[in-house]
Amino acid sequence: MKKLGDAELEIMLTVWAAEAPVTSGYVSDALKGRRDWALPAVVTSLNRLTEKGFLRCEKQGRANLYSPLISERDYKAAESRGILTRLFGGSVSGLAAALYDGKAMGEKEICELRAFLDELEGK
Repeated sequence: MKKLGDAELEIMLTVWAAEAPVTSGYVSDALKGRRDWALPAVVTSLNRLTEKGFLRCEKQGRANLYSPLISERDYKAAESRGILTRLFGGSVSGLAAALYDGKAMGEKEICELRAFLDELEGK
């Protein structure tokens, strides 16, 4: 699966959150305050995401409607596996240690992780 750049990821997060096909105007409005792009820049990015196979574009009247071809869950799973493999040699404990050492994971996050793992194990 191809990687998304930061701007492309913001667009995809907007499309995924909509849960229905969106127009370029919708995406442009949703990004206001985070990325104040002119509409043509949004359209260009949407077209690139379509060419990369992340979005489907359907013509409806004069508007193009964009919908995801790849789910958010599938993309995040693939990216997570890639990061885990590239940076930590597949070691989940190495990832957790780096997050803890980097102060990105504290007691609250450890409790959340413990509860999640307990749930997976059916406890």
